[in-house]
Amino acid sequence: MSGMGDGYVGTSQDAVRIRRLEKQREAERQKIQELKTKSASDKGQPGLLQFGSSTSEILETAFKKETVGLVTREEYVEKRVNIRTKIEEEEKEKLQKLQQEEEELQLQKRKKRKIKGNSRLSFTDDIENGSEEEDGENENKDTVKFGRGKFGKDPTVETSFLPDSEREAEEQAARERLCRQWQLEQERIRNEPLEITYSYWDGAGHRRVIQARKGDTIGEFLRAVQQQLAPEFREIRTTSVENLLYVKEDLIIPHQHSFYELIVNKARGKSGPLFHFDVHEDVRTIADATIEKDESHAGKVVERHWYEKNKHIFPASRWEIYDPTKKWERYTIHGD
Repeated sequence: MSGMGDGYVGTSQDAVRIRRLEKQREAERQKIQELKTKSASDKGQPGLLQFGSSTSEILETAFKKETVGLVTREEYVEKRVNIRTKIEEEEKEKLQKLQQEEEELQLQKRKKRKIKGNSRLSFTDDIENGSEEEDGENENKDTVKFGRGKFGKDPTVETSFLPDSEREAEEQAARERLCRQWQLEQERIRNEPLEITYSYWDGAGHRRVIQARKGDTIGEFLRAVQQQLAPEFREIRTTSVENLLYVKEDLIIPHQHSFYELIVNKARGKSGPLFHFDVHEDVRTIADATIEKDESHAGKVVERHWYEKNKHIFPASRWEIYDPTKKWERYTIHGD
């Protein structure tokens, strides 16, 4: 085989490998020769640092070369100071250069570690190996870009069940706003006027009409009734509000309840609704047992003394204390 020693036998791959190794050896020999030449030329320069020598030895060598022959004391001191300053400056420059090289090396190591840490797929290892071909370099750049990407949340995943302080704060603010609106609306309803038809009952009926507010309690209503009836009935003038009773649909309504409660809760009595305070009758011509009566009777205002005396006689015998938890629908349907 051409270019090989006599008697060599091998494949073409062996020949290529041998030629590559020979080129490497030749390049190394050239580097060594250049270093030898440079080292030999540096030996004659007193201002340059010699490898393997201490600072004091270098200083003495350079000072001896500068002070050959007779010199004055001032020249002697001046040259020694100049040589020491020069050597110190060269040592400082060399130290700075070494520090700079060390920093560059550390920076390269950090970059390599960062690339390794950001890699998410196995083929990103190609970043470290490099490539001699242009296509390979482009692929490595794309891989680095992908490896350094940040993974975010999937917008299609349902996350409403997870805790979210911002969403909870918004919901709390919305609840408080709706609560304030509801309270204002209820206050407006309480202040609405209400016309009440009632009958003062002393064994006979004396029907009257009075204006009140929906938010008034039964006690406040009875106080206004007492003021309205006092000029006509002597027994009303001499009694107190606590001794007056309000009976609506055969139920005695305690003083602490308000008309607003009866209206909002759609309360019902034995013979009709407790949330209507006018007087009207059910005028339907066809009776339907599945539909409640639509009629309202005037409430009665009576003295407690009269009730205690006549509670065994109709209609007082039907009267009961109002209980919000008790239902009276069965008394207000046709057929019962």
